[in-house]
Amino acid sequence: MAVKKVVKFGHPALRTISDDITDFSNINQLVTDLFDTMYEFDGIGLAANQIAVTKRIFVVDISHTEECDSPMVFINGEIEEGDGSVIDSEGCLSLPDIRINVERFKTIKYTYLDENLDKHSREFSGLLSTVIQHENDHLNGKIITDFATPADLLKYDKALKLMKSENER
Repeated sequence: MAVKKVVKFGHPALRTISDDITDFSNINQLVTDLFDTMYEFDGIGLAANQIAVTKRIFVVDISHTEECDSPMVFINGEIEEGDGSVIDSEGCLSLPDIRINVERFKTIKYTYLDENLDKHSREFSGLLSTVIQHENDHLNGKIITDFATPADLLKYDKALKLMKSENER
């Protein structure tokens, strides 16, 4: 088991646009680290830059729902198209105890490599679509506070300042 530290708001890795993975020699260890860390912190998705690895990979496990029956790995993924709109309250392991209403596509077409490096182009909807978009945003240096209203930012001001200051130590 290799649980890594989840970086918090203010850490530069969260604002870094992640690079495609071109060297797959350590991919299995990275996938294991991501799943171990996500499970340790009770998440349903985790992007590599949340453990300070700025590579285009994230993992998702919503197998506790009827939507998906097994954990998934997404490498070098990209949203090809999106349709519809849904707004939901989202949390994030890098922003503990903060929830922001975020508008997302209801359905997306996503192209990616899986853990076996097989290429897929699939349509996703429901919670899985939302989690993929959330994690994909991480890989593009975007976090849920980017969707926050001024009232949200005021409500969470102290918590955000504290997380940011912890990164400066």
